[in-house]
Amino acid sequence: MKHEIVTKVKQAGVVGAGGAGFPAHVKLDAHVDTVLANGASCEPLLMSDPWLLDQKIDRVMAGLKCVLDTTGACKGIICLKKKHTRAMASVIRAIHDNGDDRIHVFELKDFYPAGDEHVLVKEVLGRKVPEAGIPLQVGVVVSNIESLYNMARAVDGKPVTHRFLTITGEINTPMITHVPVGSIVSDIIDFARGSAVPDFKVIDGGPMMGRVLPDLEQPVTKTTSGLILLPADHNVVAGKIKDPEVIRRIALTVCCQCNRCTDLCPRKLLGHHLNPHKLMLVVEQDSRFDVVKKQALLCSECGICEKYACPMMISPREVNAQIRKGLISEGVRWEASTENLVEDPFRTSRYISTHRLMQRLDVAKYDTHPGFSSDRFVPSRVMLKLSQHVGAPARPVVAIGDRVQEGDLVGEIPENSLGARIHASISGVVAEVTADAVIIKNE
Repeated sequence: MKHEIVTKVKQAGVVGAGGAGFPAHVKLDAHVDTVLANGASCEPLLMSDPWLLDQKIDRVMAGLKCVLDTTGACKGIICLKKKHTRAMASVIRAIHDNGDDRIHVFELKDFYPAGDEHVLVKEVLGRKVPEAGIPLQVGVVVSNIESLYNMARAVDGKPVTHRFLTITGEINTPMITHVPVGSIVSDIIDFARGSAVPDFKVIDGGPMMGRVLPDLEQPVTKTTSGLILLPADHNVVAGKIKDPEVIRRIALTVCCQCNRCTDLCPRKLLGHHLNPHKLMLVVEQDSRFDVVKKQALLCSECGICEKYACPMMISPREVNAQIRKGLISEGVRWEASTENLVEDPFRTSRYISTHRLMQRLDVAKYDTHPGFSSDRFVPSRVMLKLSQHVGAPARPVVAIGDRVQEGDLVGEIPENSLGARIHASISGVVAEVTADAVIIKNE
């Protein structure tokens, strides 16, 4: 049974829908005692996970049971915040009606980043994931809510072709919708009745960890959780598009070493050896700082240091990201330690309220909890990126002119590689095949 489920999930191209897109079949091949269903809806404004827990709880529960069965876990815990009252009521009712004593619910406090895997495991189970480690090392698998939904569909033979999406911000019709993977952002904005302001930028993901899209011709991927339209001069946008070299010069010039970024760093509070304020003064070409530089490998890039903590309004997160990228490209890794992590005694008193965070970001007015759109979005074309996941890009298995049906395989996992399959999200004709994407036009 385990092999059958793992095979079906692999064939369906299921990846982590709430993070970097780790292929789900790899997690299912593990052996753990606990599975956490991550419904924290961690990023401000993103509401598709609570909606799924409210409206599609039976399918989410079916996916959770699949993970329990394949990993041998004796306990599955659905984790969500108390403030999502409708979703909480649906989950409690479903657990009661289901009668599976392996499945429980955990009520999270409303703070950011409650959905960070290291933080979530500590909050729910009291276990400490090692520095630069993963929950598997402490007997836990963490799965996003939409990933569980997709796993249940995979067992029924249905591949990942669509994505639940929150569309909010300066948009005329905020909504949660279900769009084909590969849908073009400009088409989705038109579907939502267009922007409410003339000059805007689009953030793919949440306001804290999302990225500003370079243009509107970008496609939705399996990991796109939301599209947030903000005025082009909004403070959230400004910090994400500033020139990296300018960010670095400002950091070296302006940082006053107040330590506030370190004091509020969620990973530091868990006991990790991460000191963002020290990284602000690292000079890349100076080998004397190599030991300090390696701390950047521990950063989760949650953005608290930049968007909430820093009184000088500079960008510790961006500096950390630059350093980390360089270290990874050089093959530098954090050296695992058996040292017991010592939690900061003030950790729980330094929780950052999501509401306060939204006020600081100046996005609280967009927290409207939009409902699901009853209209079906049908794009004229999709651009299916061959790399929507951790690992090797998929290998195209179609050619220009091929006719495909929704669900047909268009990208295969390269042999002996970590990766995920890609499937046609609409029926139509293959218009273009490149090293990066397969484009299908809807006839």
